[in-house]
Amino acid sequence: MAKAPDQHDLPLPGPLAPGALRVIPLGGIGEIGRNMTVFEYLPATAAAGSAGRLLVVDCGILLGKTNAPGVDLMLPDWSYFRDRLDDIDAIVVTHGHEDHIGAIPYLLRERDDIPILGSRLTLALLAGKLEQHRIGRPDLRQVREGDVVALAAGDAGFDWTLEFFAVSHSIPDALAVGITTGAGTILHTGDFKMDQTPLDGRLTDLPGFSRLGDHGVAMLLSDSTNAEVPGFIPSEQDVGKVVAAVIEKAPGRVIVACFASHVHRVQQVLDSAYATGRVVALVGRSMVKNMAIAKELGLLMVPDGLLVDLKTVDQLPSRRVMLVCTGSQGEPLSALSRMAGGEHQMIRVVPDDTIVLASSLIPGNENAVFRVINGLSRMGANVVHKSTALVHVSGHAPAGELRYLLNAVRPKNFMPVHGEWRHLRAHAAIARSTGIPDERIMLAEDGTVVDLADGLATIVGAVPAGYVYVDGLTMGDLADVAIKDRRILGEEGFLSILVVIDTTAGKVVSGPEITARGFIDDPSALDPIRKELIQKLEQAVADGMRDAESLEHLIRRTTGKWVDQTFRRRPMLVPKVIEV
Repeated sequence: MAKAPDQHDLPLPGPLAPGALRVIPLGGIGEIGRNMTVFEYLPATAAAGSAGRLLVVDCGILLGKTNAPGVDLMLPDWSYFRDRLDDIDAIVVTHGHEDHIGAIPYLLRERDDIPILGSRLTLALLAGKLEQHRIGRPDLRQVREGDVVALAAGDAGFDWTLEFFAVSHSIPDALAVGITTGAGTILHTGDFKMDQTPLDGRLTDLPGFSRLGDHGVAMLLSDSTNAEVPGFIPSEQDVGKVVAAVIEKAPGRVIVACFASHVHRVQQVLDSAYATGRVVALVGRSMVKNMAIAKELGLLMVPDGLLVDLKTVDQLPSRRVMLVCTGSQGEPLSALSRMAGGEHQMIRVVPDDTIVLASSLIPGNENAVFRVINGLSRMGANVVHKSTALVHVSGHAPAGELRYLLNAVRPKNFMPVHGEWRHLRAHAAIARSTGIPDERIMLAEDGTVVDLADGLATIVGAVPAGYVYVDGLTMGDLADVAIKDRRILGEEGFLSILVVIDTTAGKVVSGPEITARGFIDDPSALDPIRKELIQKLEQAVADGMRDAESLEHLIRRTTGKWVDQTFRRRPMLVPKVIEV
């Protein structure tokens, strides 16, 4: 398998040739989440060097644990087209998960009238998010599977032709999109799997994909998340049977944790609760909000009297109670995490509780989830999760289903998306096994620019595609040094060194006063460096060093070397010299 080009070795792309389509992934490649792909098309009739029109597919936040302490969200970097926002003809949203819609409010802050195309549930979830961000009257346009939309591309003299296909996923109303321009047709699957007996009867439209393939697909962009997993995904129907059996056997209260958007899983849980004579309380703001939306849209069927307020469940026998909550990924502030830490204001876990984690692990969240499982187990609860029972199946197609898709679509060019590098390479190998040659497989990363011209895809350069941080009330590029400082503070601790020096007499008259935080408990352990600092500072002053900045640099260098040799630690050092 060919090695992917190093993005740092790629030049900035040149002008788009007339009649060509440019594909620029700005997130979701080499990572789980932050999905965003920009398509740029320049009609064959346009003058060489002209700017094309833009179409955006998805705009989400990063999922999983990040290595950026204190940062609230991590968004795609759209600085590449920030000065061309008026060239965007629409944002197409494949489904309503946060890693596909979570960054849209931040993009709309920069241009709030961009048309957004998505399914009914997707737009309902997005509308609530936009309302929280106080973005009024967004241009939301509902589409559904089977729709073919001719989207005018400004005054460029062409239309984007968008065809939408049903796909099965872990949230209702997910869509794939076919994008047709003069350069050919591109199929973007979004997230999908091929459950043959989905709970809502909505099958992934493999016949539609095959029909598209009959007409010719110039490039396929396809979900890679489970490319390493062999075979086929079990059906959601099978999960429902196992979950029902667990609930039926539970001696006391049942607590089910799942994604707040997994309407189908919540439906299975509600059905089982109703069948076993339990009432259900929804726990967690996002769970309550999303299920209310799903119920209003007719996607969640709730028997009368089944849902009750959390405040009333303590009055009922535990055998009649079920709680459905958030926190299946070990999120620190989620309901389940607070239960595991004994910090939830209204719920105390007891030994006869049965807790079901009905979700997959997002890469990077493993330690947090296992910490929650251990905390709940320590309290005596029976914890059931994917490793011990079939209480969840993934929403992403494994290798067998990906091969079916490739054979149905028969694309001329292929780009694996949505996955870490191991997933992308595994998906590329599957494509190769179906007969797609290496040179037609675009192994790319965020920022890589691929041009499609005359039916052939070519990597032509790269654009900036770093992380954009939402840090408190600010959004933008958080300096690397700030992130590095936060990591050091969190992992190595902090030392401040205050020294008062009489530069005329050449003496240290006070200090060094060393304050340690998150580094060492015994202040006396720092006595040796105090003596060494006095000696070196007085010698430096005697040798003519007078300015505070140079003396502070000497303190930092001397202290850092001593701490490293003595403790094998590298805390943050903040020296301060006061001259008298």
